[in-house]
Amino acid sequence: MKITILSIALLVLFSLTSYAQSNYAIKGVAVDTSEKKTLSNTVIMVLNVKDSVLRKFTRAGNDGSFAVNGLAPGKFILVMSYPGYADYTEDFTLDEKAQIHDFGKTGLTLKSRLLKDVIIKGEVRAIKIKGDTTEFNAKAYVIQPNDKVEDLIKQFPGIQVDKDGKITAQGQKVTKVLLDGEEFFGDDPTLITKNIRADMVDKVQLYDKKSDQATFTGIDDDKTTKTLNIKLKDGKKAGSFGKAVAAAGTDKYYQGQLMYNKFQNKEKISVYGIGSNNGTTSLNWDDAQKYGDGNNMEMMDDGGMYFSYGGDDLYYNGSGLPKAITGGVHYDNKLDSGKYAVNGNYKIGQLNIDGNQSAITQNNLPDRVINSKSSQVDHKSNFRQKLDAKVEVKLDTTANLKITASGSFKNNKSNSFSTDTSRRGDNTLLNLNSTSTINNNDDHRFDASVFYTKKLKKKGRTLSVLISGNADNNEGTSFLKSNLQSFQDDGTPNAAQPTDQHKTSDNKSQVLNTNITYTEPIVKGLNLVFNYGFNIDQASSNQRAYSRGTNGDYNVLVDSLSNFFKLNQHSQLAGVILNYNKGKTVINIGSKAADVSFDQINLYTGNELKRQFINWFPQASYVYKFSQQSAFRVNYNGNTQQPSISQIQPIKDNSNPLYVTLGNPDLTPSFHNNFRMSYNSYKVISGEDLYISGNYAFTTNPIVSNTSTDAIGKTTSQYFNLSSKIQHSYYGYFNYGRKIAGINVGISSNISGRTTYNMVTNGVNGISQLNTTKNNSYEGDLSVSKYVDNKYDFNISAGPTYSINQSSLQTAYNSNSAGFNSRGWAGLYLPHNWQIGSDIDYTYTAKTAALPQFKRTLWNASISKAFFKEKSLKVMGTVNDILNQNQGFNRYANGGIITEERYTTIKRYFLLTLSYDFSKMSAGTSK
Repeated sequence: MKITILSIALLVLFSLTSYAQSNYAIKGVAVDTSEKKTLSNTVIMVLNVKDSVLRKFTRAGNDGSFAVNGLAPGKFILVMSYPGYADYTEDFTLDEKAQIHDFGKTGLTLKSRLLKDVIIKGEVRAIKIKGDTTEFNAKAYVIQPNDKVEDLIKQFPGIQVDKDGKITAQGQKVTKVLLDGEEFFGDDPTLITKNIRADMVDKVQLYDKKSDQATFTGIDDDKTTKTLNIKLKDGKKAGSFGKAVAAAGTDKYYQGQLMYNKFQNKEKISVYGIGSNNGTTSLNWDDAQKYGDGNNMEMMDDGGMYFSYGGDDLYYNGSGLPKAITGGVHYDNKLDSGKYAVNGNYKIGQLNIDGNQSAITQNNLPDRVINSKSSQVDHKSNFRQKLDAKVEVKLDTTANLKITASGSFKNNKSNSFSTDTSRRGDNTLLNLNSTSTINNNDDHRFDASVFYTKKLKKKGRTLSVLISGNADNNEGTSFLKSNLQSFQDDGTPNAAQPTDQHKTSDNKSQVLNTNITYTEPIVKGLNLVFNYGFNIDQASSNQRAYSRGTNGDYNVLVDSLSNFFKLNQHSQLAGVILNYNKGKTVINIGSKAADVSFDQINLYTGNELKRQFINWFPQASYVYKFSQQSAFRVNYNGNTQQPSISQIQPIKDNSNPLYVTLGNPDLTPSFHNNFRMSYNSYKVISGEDLYISGNYAFTTNPIVSNTSTDAIGKTTSQYFNLSSKIQHSYYGYFNYGRKIAGINVGISSNISGRTTYNMVTNGVNGISQLNTTKNNSYEGDLSVSKYVDNKYDFNISAGPTYSINQSSLQTAYNSNSAGFNSRGWAGLYLPHNWQIGSDIDYTYTAKTAALPQFKRTLWNASISKAFFKEKSLKVMGTVNDILNQNQGFNRYANGGIITEERYTTIKRYFLLTLSYDFSKMSAGTSK
């Protein structure tokens, strides 16, 4: 009886439910917007708003009318599609008060007549596509108290945010995030996404930001940056807000952070400070790459050379144990109804790193192999401060002026001790070397630029002038102590070669660059772009090395390691580019040429090096835009590559007594060709994205090295032109993603490789052999992810890898290896404001003929609880590297030398974190 009653009850309930559902429906008529004619057989689709899953579909009748019955209550998207017409989409809701939604006569627009606006409509318009910009309306998405911008954009279709805050949009990496169209603390995106409150956001715009020149002229040069612009609500532009973080853990790990923001309409003031020893600084990984340190001689756009003395910000790349304290101040404002815009930043920071490193190296020679092991202990201390400012002035409706300036001071100190052991292929001892170095370097730099733009009377005719310059003063001192001990074949030690020296350096440079650009419209869609500029570069490099005298002081000048260079360089660059932009097609084709006069004098020896040369820079690009969200691009760039000063006349360096570089003044230029291709497609409704890119480059008459290794393992290197060979490289990337049953599914792969050459000479008998090095890597990845606000968040990805590191010398010792990488993270929101999360990263690299196997699993976990109605107070416990397996690892091959490095890094610890978000916002009015 109980079963019968239960069965009857379920049957009745099912019947009532079916009856209720049958009352929910939509209807309407599909018509042409211009001619008002009905569109028979129009495809009608009903999708869930939440996950874009198709619920029902039908076709319109001969009179254009349509009806979809049997729907359930809820929020949906109507999609109407007809060949030759733009898709029409509109949000709608069915509930007890509105069980039937009548769309009436709904117009579809011919694609040929469609303006650059496509709108996804509804009671609250979630997405608006205008031209190349996708605009997300924050009101259409659910946010929780104290959510940040990062939590908001995770809900946007086509956008993914990983556990570190890196953003991928429509298959491409987002590299710039703006706040109301302005940079916020420079180029650190996470300072916006992790600190600005989501309830302050009105809209989020996603677009490809054009270069300043292209934005001004309207001539597409296909130089873009994937950008998010966070637009704040008018009522959220007045008040103050911020965040304070304090954390302490085992093994004396800690982190402290404070950020304070005060917004008053168009004026924004922000201050932040961070102190930690767990790897947290103000910059993310992309910035670390961009602001890498190092003193280098680099190539200018016109093919000349200039001195570069490193970046302006602190970074930690995972090597060693860090202690950091950083801070900054940001200010921006718009005055006089937007006529003046000012933006300024000040950053200061100190980063200390203690590290241990070890390396295994195999040097493949024509007749033998040298295996080396090295270990190093070092301490580094880096101090930075930088002040930059930007002022933009709208002179009138046709002219603008932008002035930028920045000044920085950097101090780098390091103290290291290393030991190296090299053995022959039969394992007999070849040499032993120990080296101790102390370095102290100061750098002062000033940069400034003026950019003037003017639109002339004829439409499309423009003039712009850019004047930029910099001055740099770099001074340093160092101490070098080393003791090289070599051994004969029978083990007999040779005489030791000790070194004990004090070195000083004083490098200065002043650079002035100018560029004038004029655009002239020929006919509609066809323009000419003319460029002219001149550059002046003056630099000096004074290097002195002293050994100890009889009294023990460093006062004996070492002539072979001392020099005093002065550089004077003048260049003129001119070019013309033809631009075609009509309909869906953009074509650029042209060339630039630079006349460079180069004069370098060694004031210490009296030697003078003069060079006069012409550099060519041909270029061509083609873009076809299938739609606002789909395009194909291909471009070519060529450029003459002059030999660098370090290849022609190197500054002698004996910090590694086993490796010496010689100059070659007879070097001639090489020519580099680069081809790039990409295709992207994104569909808003289904969230489907496809991105394919590829690159192929080759260099003719390449400049390569000739290395000669003598009987004790000492290598001497000198560059020369290899006219009989062409060096080449390639890169390919594929990414496809879409939603399946509400889950984001993606597949990606990338391949890369290069073939390079160098000559290897037997220093004993003088026999030379050409070495070919091939580096290729192949990776595949499958990922699944989903984010449900205030419920859960997960992302899992995994895939195999295979790398080829081959040297044509000693092929039996080539280092080809397979591997496997997997990553995953998940977060779960529990009742009473509890949240748990975990992430795991697994890396495996197989053993090779030369190098051992590497395997590592990094597993982290956290649990947190938020307090108060606004969830402004949070307590979190975190365990880093639960399995205690974290170890730095790097493997590479170059010029017949295969190397594997391992280094200390942050390992297991527990951290207890207390964070508090505060906010006091009031309604503001626009000025």
